[in-house]
Amino acid sequence: MPNAGFAASTVARLASDAATAQKIADAFAAGVDCETMAVAAFEEADGRWSLALYFRDRPDEPAVRARVASLAGAGAAHALAFESLAPTDWVGKSREGLSPVVAGRFVVHGGHDRARVQANRVGIEIEASLAFGTGHHGSTRGCLLALDRIVKARKRNARRAAPRSHRRRRQSKTRVLDIGTGTAVLAIAAAKALRGPVLASDIDARAVTIARANARLNRVAAYIDVVHTAGLRSHRFRDARPFALILANILLDPLKLIATPMARLIAPEGLVVLSGLLVTQADAALASYRARGLVLARRITLEGWTTLVLVRRATRRRTKPCGGRRRT
Repeated sequence: MPNAGFAASTVARLASDAATAQKIADAFAAGVDCETMAVAAFEEADGRWSLALYFRDRPDEPAVRARVASLAGAGAAHALAFESLAPTDWVGKSREGLSPVVAGRFVVHGGHDRARVQANRVGIEIEASLAFGTGHHGSTRGCLLALDRIVKARKRNARRAAPRSHRRRRQSKTRVLDIGTGTAVLAIAAAKALRGPVLASDIDARAVTIARANARLNRVAAYIDVVHTAGLRSHRFRDARPFALILANILLDPLKLIATPMARLIAPEGLVVLSGLLVTQADAALASYRARGLVLARRITLEGWTTLVLVRRATRRRTKPCGGRRRT
């Protein structure tokens, strides 16, 4: 986490739609050196989104514009406005526009809003030093809304199917996998709501460190095991299967690549939540998973992003006909 006393010299600002702001923010945050740069993306009161790129040193403006152009087009690059700043706390600056995010019963908030979380909500504290994984993105909110519905349905089904004495035992068997965990916001939400084991993974070693710290901050480190790995071929996934719930808020291409191994990890009647998908990409992802035996249960669309909830139907065994040979 960056030094909160560090001062940015320059900020580049852009007003845009949610998809554009988040795409640029994600790209810069993925390769950011936290000692020299910070990224913030948040929704304004009028529904437009603001992107802010904070630099410790004066950046190469043509290079920054070129990168923005490659991500969002020449119009966005031209609209990017650079401004010199007086010495300031840029981490605090990145938090200014980040109000708590409500998604069902979940509330994602920073430490400065901890006291505002109501008692009947599930609070998830995520510091916004790099402004990613804070719940403001439509794909993250979609996953949280999907998880909230899953948890409510599971509790209703448990009450109907089992006496009170068995409920705690049934709930403790739920195994959750969070792929591409980032700040661990989804892993923390699952751990708090289900009180069961969560295996979380990320390809980025720094994200793994942040995820573990956030799990400790939210007092669910005992439930969450965070591993540094790419893909789903590690023995850690095979040893922990089958999973009753898999969460994957990443991108279309990696989602398609892991469709086959993911289908081998999910339990019969288990649920898969996929996100990080633009509305135009959702059907392509759905086709990959349908081919592997998962069917669509729900589709959530927020701010140009789609979250898919899939279920793996249990296959029925074929029974041989009784009474000897078939007549021809």
